Amino acid sequence: MTNPPPGAAVVTGAAGGLGRAIAAALHADGWPVLLTDLDAEAVAVAAAPLGGWSRALDVRDEAACAAVADEAAAEAAARGARGGLGLWVNNAGILVTGPSWEQDAATRRRVVEVNALGAMNGTLAALAVMRAQGHGHVLNVVSLAGLVAAPGETVYAASKHALVAFSIGTLADLRLAGHRRVHVSCLCPDGIWTPMLHDRLDDPGAAASFTGTLLSPELVARRAARLARRPRPVVSVPRWRGAQVRLFDAMPGVALRLAPLILAAGRAGQRRQLRRTGADQHRRNPAR
Repeated sequence: MTNPPPGAAVVTGAAGGLGRAIAAALHADGWPVLLTDLDAEAVAVAAAPLGGWSRALDVRDEAACAAVADEAAAEAAARGARGGLGLWVNNAGILVTGPSWEQDAATRRRVVEVNALGAMNGTLAALAVMRAQGHGHVLNVVSLAGLVAAPGETVYAASKHALVAFSIGTLADLRLAGHRRVHVSCLCPDGIWTPMLHDRLDDPGAAASFTGTLLSPELVARRAARLARRPRPVVSVPRWRGAQVRLFDAMPGVALRLAPLILAAGRAGQRRQLRRTGADQHRRNPAR
């Protein structure tokens, strides 16, 4: 029989897409899960079949993240879950595409504030509780774009690179400070077929997200649930894609020369997905 999870879990950006799938996978694994999102109504709907525990949260608000961490720890104790705050999943994120010089300052700031600073806020709020209780795990949902420069998604990739550096550096700082049972992990999946990409099939700037095989949110969520139980610093999904992009990252000159071919493959992937989704739509709504 599986051991009960070590406390309650918090998932940000959980109203839909991957966040909702991660919350469902954690719930199925026995975690009491607090679902949070900027959209209070949508996250309440998502939480209803998972125990109905939800809160509105803007991850850019440091004080709000701290309040959610404290609430999760207190509520876990009230619900009889051992361990207080056992897991915090930083999943909230936004994607912008196109050359960086075409994005205005407000757009660049928003991407960095949500993807990097927002995850930092959540991590530090969780660690304030976890360090005091002596255990816990922060799981940061990054992207393969956090491991390699992704043309067309430059600002997004920069924010994800920052999150990887912050996560690994924070984990090292925890170990140096003697915290052996407090963990930080990065989950770096390939492109996932969620609402983040649903309207990107005609967007050449998003081609990098379609260079591999699109993953389902449920598959990535199951990997996240396993990682929640067995922390590792960096996990890519699928593993071979992580090795591939790290090779490109180690040889930037080669990656630059291959960029046109890589993006051509991505545009072909967009066309395949467009045909696939069109066929799915036709099956759901056949002509009468």
